[in-house]
Amino acid sequence: MKIHEYQAKELLRAAGVPVPRGHAAFTVREAVEAAQKLGGSVWVVKAQIHAGGRGKGGGVKLARSLADVEKLAGEILGMQLKTHQTGPEGQKVRRLYIEEGADIQKEYYVSLVTDRATQKVAFIASSEGGMDIEEVAHSTPEKIITEFIDPLVGLGDAQAKKIADAIGLPENSTAQAIELFKKLYGCYMDTDASLVEINPLNRDGKGHLIALDAKFNFDANALFRHPDIVAYRDLDEEDPAEVEASKFDLAYISLDGNIGCLVNGAGLAMATMDTIKLFGGEPANFLDVGGGATAEKVTEAFKIMLANKAVKGILVNIFGGIMKCDTIAEGVITACKAVNLSVPLVVRMKGTNEDLGKKMLAESGLPIIAAYTMAEAATKIVAAVA
Repeated sequence: MKIHEYQAKELLRAAGVPVPRGHAAFTVREAVEAAQKLGGSVWVVKAQIHAGGRGKGGGVKLARSLADVEKLAGEILGMQLKTHQTGPEGQKVRRLYIEEGADIQKEYYVSLVTDRATQKVAFIASSEGGMDIEEVAHSTPEKIITEFIDPLVGLGDAQAKKIADAIGLPENSTAQAIELFKKLYGCYMDTDASLVEINPLNRDGKGHLIALDAKFNFDANALFRHPDIVAYRDLDEEDPAEVEASKFDLAYISLDGNIGCLVNGAGLAMATMDTIKLFGGEPANFLDVGGGATAEKVTEAFKIMLANKAVKGILVNIFGGIMKCDTIAEGVITACKAVNLSVPLVVRMKGTNEDLGKKMLAESGLPIIAAYTMAEAATKIVAAVA
């Protein structure tokens, strides 16, 4: 799960990490009122979408008068903001963040992410923060350092100072950097985040550090512990099909292909998509119905897949372990009738009650193409959509 910048800064502020003052705005009028509340003579008008690269895409502008705030807010609100992370279709801007101006002297980059290989938390930092951090990673990777933190020990002063020294923070900023890094790590752990990123972390003319931008991703499996974070969820920023799937406890992710996939088990789903690609096809989605699928869930899964007009065929690949094959067969038959299926359907099932499930499909009178192996299933669905 992702959240907006202004929500991320609320979490950082609560953790004691310094951030500029700002207010969210949903209308042009609210944007002007936010600037009036903040006072001063310089404000930053920021588009709020779940994607990076907003500045380069024209979604972050500097205003030097209330008239500027009004004009820029009117231009940015409702725009289809395109960045390197949104894809060519862009993302509609429905929210703004109006923030006080900052004295920008030097920009740094810091982030925290879980590193599964070491089973530690990777603290990634660079002396070259700002809009071109991707180019820094590509052209001068030596300017990006990584420090691994043992979660059983936490981030101590010595390790925090090592990071500060590595990115060239001057001595008069080191003490604050140590405290900021420790608080940032604490916020990461306390919120069950999977990513925390500050880009840029600004050092002003007096040597003070402040987070000018913030990004959080969260481990969805831990959200039950954080109803306050769940309340931040913005459904407008998510794929409608994925939102609909979540209502039925279906794990669904849209892809760019034309073969819909319905599978039980994440590992088998990944293997199924790989097999489709191996035989020359392109999967249209990842869809794991889980071990407790019912006829209703399978029907909803079919509806979600077929809502994608690019889908020209469906492959159902089931291993009957916890989930019995006859239950899936019942669901497939019900779903086909409910959605009046008009695209080719290949079904491969193995495991518990396999023969009964296959018998039910064969006697259903539906034009279902049976397959025995994954290779056969992939070959048949690729041929059917060609």
